[in-house]
Amino acid sequence: MAQERHMQIGEVAERTGLSLRTIRHYEEVGLIVPSARSKGGFRLYTEADVSRLMVIRRMKPLDFSLEEMRDLLEITDRLGSQDDPPAPPERERLRERLDAYRKVTDARCETLRARLAMAEDFAATLRDRMNADAGARTPSEQAASGGSATEAPARD
Repeated sequence: MAQERHMQIGEVAERTGLSLRTIRHYEEVGLIVPSARSKGGFRLYTEADVSRLMVIRRMKPLDFSLEEMRDLLEITDRLGSQDDPPAPPERERLRERLDAYRKVTDARCETLRARLAMAEDFAATLRDRMNADAGARTPSEQAASGGSATEAPARD
């Protein structure tokens, strides 16, 4: 089996869009653990670590707390465990907890969609106001800004 490629924190930050500080913070609070350390003590990460950071990054806009993130990651880690898979009763409890997070996620996504629709409506209102204002300018205002209310066709 080929050895897994390791990346330093700068490359991981670039790939995930997270700052170095954020990645270090996630390590401090136990959301991520570097897979290895270099001889010089630098954090080294694998593709699996990058994937985990992307999961964390996707939870952030849904306002999950660090504790909720940690809990959710523990659930998915336990359910995905190949070395020590959960027994059926534990698996059922974990799946119930995971489903509860899915329901919360669905509700928060719906809230975000509603907020986005309101923001887009507001942006359209501002564009309409700008367009209405451009059409209501006096000829002297238009001349001062280099524009005209009615564009005359170009003449040869």
